[in-house]
Amino acid sequence: QVQLQESVSVGGSLRLSCAVSGRPLSQYAMGWLCLALGKERESVANIKTYLDDTSYSDSVKGRFTISGDNAKNTVYLQMDNLKPEDTAVYYCATSALTYYTTSFLTRTSQYDFWGQGTQVTVSS
Repeated sequence: QVQLQESVSVGGSLRLSCAVSGRPLSQYAMGWLCLALGKERESVANIKTYLDDTSYSDSVKGRFTISGDNAKNTVYLQMDNLKPEDTAVYYCATSALTYYTTSFLTRTSQYDFWGQGTQVTVSS
């Protein structure tokens, strides 16, 4: 069974962590997605460690960094220069398939297991 456990560390910026069990990062893409009030769930960042590839939505490019540790089977999202519009529930998710392209995974249907979600609130 695949499980994803999210956690948060705080210190000026935010770092989200997602420990994955049951599915290796070395074979499946991982993503962070967000759900803001009144909006649809949106893909924020993807990582495919087996391709050494990361990709981002335009709204976070240059501010957020996704990384993965295959030995720990954990994916991270470093969130710097946070803005009020980043306020949302953030979910980590693992892809249903092994994608062999570097294209940005945008559809929620491309993921089949999800973490519980972490609320991120940024005040102005």
